[in-house]
Amino acid sequence: MCGIVAAAAQRDVAPLLIAGLKALEYRGYDSAGMAVLGPEAIQRVRAKGKVREMEARYQADPLLGGTGIAHTRWATHGVPSESNAHPHVSGGVALVHNGIIENHATLRQELQARGHVFTSETDTEVMVALIDERMRGGMGLREAVLATVRELEGAYAIAVISSDEPGHVVGARRGAPLLVGVGIGEHFLGSDAQALIQVTNRMIYLDEDDVVEITRDSVQVYGLDGEPVERAVHDSELSADAVERGEYRHYMQKEIFEQPRAVADTLEARIGQHGVLPNIFGVGGDVLLEKVKGLHIIACGTSYHAGLVAKYWIEEHARLPVSVEVASEYRYRDAVVPPDTLFVAISQSGETADTLAAMRESRRRGYLGTLAICNVPESSVVREADLKLMTRAGPEIGVASTKAFTTQLAALALLTLELAHKRGLGKERYLDLCAQLQHLPRAIETALQLEPQIVALAERFIPRQHALFLGRGAQYPVALEGALKLKEISYIHAEAYPAGELKHGPLALVDEDMPVVAVAPSGPLLDKLKSNLQEVRARGGELVVFADGEASMEDKAMRGSVTQIAGGGDFIAPAVFTVPLQLLAYHVAVLRGTDVDQPRNLAKSVTVE
Repeated sequence: MCGIVAAAAQRDVAPLLIAGLKALEYRGYDSAGMAVLGPEAIQRVRAKGKVREMEARYQADPLLGGTGIAHTRWATHGVPSESNAHPHVSGGVALVHNGIIENHATLRQELQARGHVFTSETDTEVMVALIDERMRGGMGLREAVLATVRELEGAYAIAVISSDEPGHVVGARRGAPLLVGVGIGEHFLGSDAQALIQVTNRMIYLDEDDVVEITRDSVQVYGLDGEPVERAVHDSELSADAVERGEYRHYMQKEIFEQPRAVADTLEARIGQHGVLPNIFGVGGDVLLEKVKGLHIIACGTSYHAGLVAKYWIEEHARLPVSVEVASEYRYRDAVVPPDTLFVAISQSGETADTLAAMRESRRRGYLGTLAICNVPESSVVREADLKLMTRAGPEIGVASTKAFTTQLAALALLTLELAHKRGLGKERYLDLCAQLQHLPRAIETALQLEPQIVALAERFIPRQHALFLGRGAQYPVALEGALKLKEISYIHAEAYPAGELKHGPLALVDEDMPVVAVAPSGPLLDKLKSNLQEVRARGGELVVFADGEASMEDKAMRGSVTQIAGGGDFIAPAVFTVPLQLLAYHVAVLRGTDVDQPRNLAKSVTVE
């Protein structure tokens, strides 16, 4: 959600901070600001709205200095406003913060009793006031930060500067990501690698409760006890080119068309002519998976929909019971964990607050082990899991997830095949499923060729305010994902149902103003689905049906409603049929003139509860 960039350098850092904030715009925010340590005092500029609003103010009155911090804010405590925007300043201290401080009200009351006057509604201002108070009492900046974070309850990533210690930036993290960018004669802090890749590809990923102090010449990490600790430097594989739009109008469109390559990369060196290759889940993975008698899959949003598809796959092919749950619900209930159950966490960023907290909670619940399916190798979810499988989607800038979803499906398909093979799936069927999965990148490429037809379909949705999505079996989660995409970026209210539920309530909504989108690959449930769709047509509903080449959709009631797709086989059909739904949502949003890459009220990575 919120974004942090900080720098200690020999050059003016304000342009670097602004460039870093622009690289983090995909995360979602409602205000922006930065503070630079000048020759005598902290200089600050803030603005409600986009980074460009803050940048315009900076250009009118530049901030000069080699030490600074910057932030994009997503409102949690206090409305979006300039006064609530970060950085917050108290005395000679400025601070930016991602996360939520749960005991801020108590700390605020204590500070007010000691005479502190607050100028914002944020929980963040409590921290900067405490640090300033301690520095006025004689502590150095690092010692004051350490003493303050020991008092905090909740999640935070912070970066702090002080006019008393020019050239120094102190950062700290708990429950929210923060990393160090290692340069030559300059060092940086950032919420993720994309904020820093334009200045360095050498990164230090901080652990929970780390505190770091950077200058232009040094980096030192400390534990919460104040003792120095060692953290490894990693070379990021991210490139500045990877986060450019190139020839595409929006990042989302670019990422939709990157899916064949991303899925191929996810499968590369993991599946071969004779099946899934050994040890792709990490050291000890093959032994642990032999023992699995059930799975609990935990995720949020789009990743949750990927988990639902996996439930159909694993139960059908591996004959293992699977429970899929939204992470924010799982955390707060006492789930029953049968013996030898594998905990699977799915997260694009690896820093999703609820998913990470659920995985940590799983440690005390007696699971056989934990498996992370994730796109960020150095993320908290990956580092804390027993087994891991990276999705290799590359950076995804658009808030509405596309290639992250299909690569998650590819990874979950590999897990399904591995479990099915260990559970005695017949060789012929196993090899058929493997062949389908290897064909998936080409099947997605073929589906992308439907874009011109889908642009024409999208025009039907311009005046609509509601839409209904239907699917059966493993296509029901695909319908859920299609509805989510449409509502996220076009702001059309959309719901998804199993098609068999149509008569149990949703049919009451169907009229000539309600388009009904159906995912209809061939298979044993197709005739049932066709019957459901005829009920829609009989009530004047407008049908938009996606069917594969084998599906017989030539019924009179269906005529004129069907877009044919080469599904590629029953196993990979959910991933293939996702693609036209992504394109539909994208082109509807473009035609309606919404902000496709940064839809209102949404953030890319939800790092607070």
